[in-house]
Amino acid sequence: MEVLKHECGVAMVRLLKPLEYYHEKYGSWMYGLNKLYLLMEKQHNRGQEGAGLACVKLEANAGEEYMFRERAVGTGAITEIFAAVHEHYKDLTPEQLNDPLFAKANLPFAGELYMGHLRYSTTGKSGISYIHPFLRRNNWRAKNLAVCGNFNLTNVHEVFEEITAIGQHPRKYSDTYIMLEQLGHRLDREVERLYQKCEAEGLRGMDITHAIEDQIDLSNVLKRCTPGWDGGFVICGITGSGESFSVRDPWGIRPAFYYADDEIIVLASERPVIQTVMNVQVENIRELNRGEAILVNKKGEWHISQIVEPKENKACSFERIYFSRGSDVDIYRERKRLGDNLVHPILKAVDYDLNHTVFSFIPNTAEVAFYGMLEGLNNYLSEQKFYMLRNATAPLNDSELKHILSLKVRSEKVAIKDIKLRTFIAEGDTRDDLAAHVYDITYGTVQADIDNLVIIDDSIVRGTTLKQSIIKILDRLHPKKIIIVSSSPQVRFPDCYGIDMSRMGEFIAFKAAIELLNDRGMQHIIEDVYNKSKAQQNFPKEQITNYVKEIYAPFTQKEISKKIARMLTSEDITSQVEIIYQTLEGLHQAIPNHPGDWYFSGNYPTPGGNKLVNNAFINFVEGIDNKRQL
Repeated sequence: MEVLKHECGVAMVRLLKPLEYYHEKYGSWMYGLNKLYLLMEKQHNRGQEGAGLACVKLEANAGEEYMFRERAVGTGAITEIFAAVHEHYKDLTPEQLNDPLFAKANLPFAGELYMGHLRYSTTGKSGISYIHPFLRRNNWRAKNLAVCGNFNLTNVHEVFEEITAIGQHPRKYSDTYIMLEQLGHRLDREVERLYQKCEAEGLRGMDITHAIEDQIDLSNVLKRCTPGWDGGFVICGITGSGESFSVRDPWGIRPAFYYADDEIIVLASERPVIQTVMNVQVENIRELNRGEAILVNKKGEWHISQIVEPKENKACSFERIYFSRGSDVDIYRERKRLGDNLVHPILKAVDYDLNHTVFSFIPNTAEVAFYGMLEGLNNYLSEQKFYMLRNATAPLNDSELKHILSLKVRSEKVAIKDIKLRTFIAEGDTRDDLAAHVYDITYGTVQADIDNLVIIDDSIVRGTTLKQSIIKILDRLHPKKIIIVSSSPQVRFPDCYGIDMSRMGEFIAFKAAIELLNDRGMQHIIEDVYNKSKAQQNFPKEQITNYVKEIYAPFTQKEISKKIARMLTSEDITSQVEIIYQTLEGLHQAIPNHPGDWYFSGNYPTPGGNKLVNNAFINFVEGIDNKRQL
């Protein structure tokens, strides 16, 4: 599958004991810092463009720094930020470095509360200023706020207008900064409420500060902000006084998992990451439910709070197909089921000729679906062997019996990811020629002009890599037929909840539908959908209907798949090419607990999704399809 700029990753660590406890038990006061590093590194796939961390030290005196942050850009950002942290310790003596009391009193990042972020852009913007965590400073410890998240909002403009209406002046027009200012404003109000209360009670000086920090309730802050957010999100935050929160959107679009014991609380975007880092069983890890937040106060006391009422479960299915680690016990099973679901259409495509069909996968995320496909094929072949043996009209001789028992599914590692095409390579014919060699093949795995070649991918979104590289390189084996199988359904609609897929014209399924409309003289449908979309462009998002579904309505999935196959087959390809997609029914059967399928169905869970697809189609028709929607 071609690379998607997709959702980010988050990690939180809260130590519940003093640093000296971890030094004595685990040999280092850096226990929390090291756990954060592992949580982030094991989610590296979510941090291709940058990473950052923040730390709060709970026992700092007035005049001492207590909140620290480090950020870096690039694929090596995780290594860079942790190297920068350790740079502070390079001149220490071994005695100082191994003294938790010295560390607590003198060293940066020697704290009890850590937050990490892995950035994979959903905006197309890059640079250190866009790297989380974002930090809002104040002279009151409790008003300091660092925020990071895995999210994308569809209604940034609405939130912007809300906070500017009360006099705020955000430095940047972006969802992250606007959320930071909105949360920061409500945090200010919460602290000021407590200040007035404590002052009325007769408290003065630092006694007021300590009382505020003991009583502050971040759920009040979140409940004033999150109901107005339209989108998918997991937002994490820490304050200078040691409170922390992680809140999940009410549709459950973006994932969050946590583990807690008497020593530590950790949170991450992926469950197996916590399993491995903390060496705990899957049943000990909980998922943050829709609209919930995990809140931890300065004392380390934690609880789950329902911040916003949960809405219909629309947990993202693409998260399971592609983004999350396949080592998760449930995701592994789901991906195998996706592959198994495709067995019967595959058999039909090869005319049930397993003797002359080779099965493989496109590295690497499709590998688990490949195993599920093989398992299903082997089950089918076992049934065939059983019928052959049971229905034999005469006793079988040794040769006949050996032949039946020797029948097997032929699987090979045909495709190999060979090189990454670098950005400095020129555009045009030269780049196209080089792109054809991103993948390589294992020669001798396919009998030329005799064998079919079935190769499974996790998804087919744009089709660029298939056309430029994969099909061309597979054709060099001269199979009778190349069958590309997608474990996910046709991606037909843009995303607006954290994945950089906002433009209609980039989807091969959409291009195929448009070509079919033109081929069949049905251009009026394009015009009708445009007029309907244009007419509602300025409607409130709650009143917008997704009319873009009508582009696909005249055609079956097979018709669109057939058109896609023709579009991705260059004139120089000698093999017949066929493409098989997962059905929506197959998707939901394989992944029953994550029904969010808006990429495939156009059924957006939030009103902002319909607004996005509306604008995306208008931009396509008007010839400005390069415009991002959010």
